[in-house]
Amino acid sequence: MRNIVIACGGTGGHLTPGIALAQSLEEKGYPCWLFISQKSVDTRLSSKYPKLSFEPMPGAPLIRTPLGVMKFGKGFLSSFLRSQSFYRKVGADALIGFGGFSTFGPAMAARSKGIPIFIHEANRAVGKAVRFLAKRSTRVYLPEGMRMKGISPEIVRNMGYPLRQEFRRLPRERARKQLGISLRDRLLVVLGGSQGASSLNKWVKGNLTALADEGISIYCLTGMNKESSGVVQLDGPNGQTVTSRFVSFTDEMNVVLSAADLVISRAGAGAIAEIVRCRVPSILVPYPHAADNHQFLNANFLEGKGGAIVCEEKDLTTSMMEEVREVMFNEEFRAILRRNLFSLDEGDAADRMVSDISQCLNEKPLVEGLQQGSLRVIS
Repeated sequence: MRNIVIACGGTGGHLTPGIALAQSLEEKGYPCWLFISQKSVDTRLSSKYPKLSFEPMPGAPLIRTPLGVMKFGKGFLSSFLRSQSFYRKVGADALIGFGGFSTFGPAMAARSKGIPIFIHEANRAVGKAVRFLAKRSTRVYLPEGMRMKGISPEIVRNMGYPLRQEFRRLPRERARKQLGISLRDRLLVVLGGSQGASSLNKWVKGNLTALADEGISIYCLTGMNKESSGVVQLDGPNGQTVTSRFVSFTDEMNVVLSAADLVISRAGAGAIAEIVRCRVPSILVPYPHAADNHQFLNANFLEGKGGAIVCEEKDLTTSMMEEVREVMFNEEFRAILRRNLFSLDEGDAADRMVSDISQCLNEKPLVEGLQQGSLRVIS
């Protein structure tokens, strides 16, 4: 059986699909190891999966300043050498990378040893690491309908975003019961990714009274290290009490999304995949400083498919409240969004990736290295 290494650290958007793929690989009998970064977000999430094997690797993103370039170079060299050593130790047969700085060193180390490289890009704008590694890869996995200039269509496969096995849509009633939220409430969930979004938190706080006046309850994920958790209760229409909950982090995002009538979210590929899986109507607010404007492209694609509404950050104060009212109180429109999201769900992307990777490795058996045993080549 082939031994697989997955490079997927640095952000939740890279790590969670790596975990999903590892779960599917292990289920099919492929031993695998996950290279993660030394950031706290990786340490915290990996601790939830004691049955998987994680290896923290050094590394730093490429920031175009003298100090930033020096840190990147140091991290790259360290991860390159440690990856080479690790491949020898476990007899690695393939490297799967999910982009970002944590993929670069391990991928180049794999190339130096003749180990096949498989690269996954989740966003609708291809990142720097993926652009560089694509021409050196056995397979490149891209979102629906995407191609890459200069890359043969023969090595490109359009795949969705792998979601962890436990990420499942729940019945609304069950999700509400788990969160302690009344079935009668109109629930707006606000989230800004694993690190939170200050502008979305600020919008919620500035509109708490207006939302309560409409009878809309809030479940706001503020992000780790952003703001404290708490509960705010205000008077709503007809004398009812409207409860807003502020939570820094949750490991049960599927429960939160399944409970929502409407969600306001950033437009990372992971957040969108989770929104699609849970069939929850959404207003997407692309992070305006995302690399290559990838969140704007992600959000526009989903809106074009009839699965979401896009509100740019510059329009938060002028347009968001009206958008929330229009969607929250239009049952027919939300039903249309849910039907469109159902048709957009591509199913188990991790399982399809495993099948394709397995086929590639079986078609190209590994041959013992040539000179000094330092390289392996693909026949």
